[in-house]
Amino acid sequence: MRRVRCAACGPRVEHIRWLPGRQRLTAAMIHWVESLVRLMPAQHVAQLLGLHWHTVKAIDQQRLQRDVAEPDKRRIRRLIMDEFALFKGHRYATVVIDADTQQVLWVGEGRSRAAVRPFFAWLGPETCGQIEAVAMDMNTALDLEVQHHCPQARVVYDLFHVVAKFGREVIDRVRVDQANQLRHDRPARTLVKRSRWLLLRNRSHLKDDQALKLEELLQANQPLMTAYLLKDQLKELWYAPSEAEARRRWREWLQLAMSSGLAPVHQFARRLTSYVDGIIASARYRMNTSVLEGMNNKIKVLKRMAYGYRDNDYFFLKIKAAFPGKVR
Repeated sequence: MRRVRCAACGPRVEHIRWLPGRQRLTAAMIHWVESLVRLMPAQHVAQLLGLHWHTVKAIDQQRLQRDVAEPDKRRIRRLIMDEFALFKGHRYATVVIDADTQQVLWVGEGRSRAAVRPFFAWLGPETCGQIEAVAMDMNTALDLEVQHHCPQARVVYDLFHVVAKFGREVIDRVRVDQANQLRHDRPARTLVKRSRWLLLRNRSHLKDDQALKLEELLQANQPLMTAYLLKDQLKELWYAPSEAEARRRWREWLQLAMSSGLAPVHQFARRLTSYVDGIIASARYRMNTSVLEGMNNKIKVLKRMAYGYRDNDYFFLKIKAAFPGKVR
């Protein structure tokens, strides 16, 4: 690039329109890299074009910073929060989306109160004051942080997570206890031990022969029958037409649970008592985390395509770009 001295402007370097700034790549090359990196991992693009991986990553990161739109905080009313595995070894990240537009608003490493606090700082007091409801699983840290920054917001607990927790902590425990009591009856013990997925899966998803086996099992084992019926009745709390009806159904379920005579059911019912407001709130706010669970599956695909990310900021930008939200 030639350098000239202008009598009016002073020393100047000639402008080359196909070379952006001080880049060592042409504008056409950068555009080509940006197009390819949308379709394949950065490592594959680097090998295809003969560039260093860091060069491709820097180009893609600049594109993401330029293209990812800032969410409109004035329209945010309902939130969905969940976590996903970031690395092996129980390292997680928390993702927050707008329940109405399904746009990813924020992604941060960790799932503790301190980890999600920057999200509420980003929202600001004015936006926090307009939040009506937040859907999540039974995560006490997220619950407490929402109550601290958005005291007017209703926390809504997801049906799937509560019922899945009942299956792990109650049905599995009752099934193992019943199998241990049938040590001298090997065929009956084997039947109970191998019935885990029959008991945990939704009845509507079972085949005819599986449904028949389930009926035979429940008829032959009263404790398993009790736990299974309590699981089905617990689901009815989320389908109540009003909060008053949901509270009535909760009182009825709690009474049945405490009179069941099963220790795992008693323990679960006592722990669930502190979360009952979030369950009853689902009668007013028909929200769940299923949409975010589907997004988490796509996030896992992004991570597998790249064989993992070493730069979390870059990874979080990729997530935001993958879920720009629906146009209202």
